[in-house]
Amino acid sequence: MTIQDIKSVGIIGAGQMGSGIAHVSSIAGFDVHMVDVNQDQLDAALATIKKNMQRQASKGKISESDIATALGRIKSSQQLESLSDCDVVIEAATENEEIKKDIFRKVCPLMKPEAILCSNTSSISITRLAAVTSRPGQFMGMHFMNPVPIMQLVELIRGIATEPDTYQAIKDMTHKLGKTSASSEDFPAFIVNRILLPMINEAVYTLYEGVGTVDSIDTAMKLGANHPMGPLELADFIGLDTCLAIMSVLYDGLADTKYRPCPLLVKYVEAGWVGKKSGRGFYDYGGETPVPTR
Repeated sequence: MTIQDIKSVGIIGAGQMGSGIAHVSSIAGFDVHMVDVNQDQLDAALATIKKNMQRQASKGKISESDIATALGRIKSSQQLESLSDCDVVIEAATENEEIKKDIFRKVCPLMKPEAILCSNTSSISITRLAAVTSRPGQFMGMHFMNPVPIMQLVELIRGIATEPDTYQAIKDMTHKLGKTSASSEDFPAFIVNRILLPMINEAVYTLYEGVGTVDSIDTAMKLGANHPMGPLELADFIGLDTCLAIMSVLYDGLADTKYRPCPLLVKYVEAGWVGKKSGRGFYDYGGETPVPTR
């Protein structure tokens, strides 16, 4: 398959990442089929996509007519069968290996033989995920950054069985989406999260050990290292459950104690304080202004 053959894109998962991938795919001219088991999530995703497109139009990045055309390209469904005619299917479910494998086992028999299957995983082995599919040669990682409509990078990860034509087609598709690709080898957490998440985990250790407060740690890194967001603020934005999942993949996959998840990160996740999406993490988002929780 080549980029000329890719006309329709299926997306599994209508959360923050899935809706963002649907957004940029529709703007780029692809027909989009977005699937989620929860109809309310699908409705919320479509509303978010429309709002974000309107924000882009207000800044002159797209026209009002582009919004109507792009939204018209997006179809939503609760049934995986709706992906049967898609040329590329991108899984954007939660960062849980067993959930992803279960999805792949179910969707592969429904896809046409030449279709490419990708995972938006941010840390899990592409080779291991591909092994449960019927098309390991047509499987690879396509890791978008959050928020998808704004962030420029997509990490492309080949598994041991990924065919060169598959990689080239997805690389060309990435560029058609207006993104820049970076190729990563199939090691735990790839490039971005291999570097970023240990920094965030170390910031949590700094808080855990009483070296600084939430506010002082984030202020220090924003003003002292010129980071646009402090590491704890960023952790809340990513989701502390996702941060913990990635650190666990690093710790288990590389067997190095420097990747051990901070006990405080584990405690926050166990409490359900997983960041902005739950209303509470290292900051409390209940009021007009986020307030540090420690």
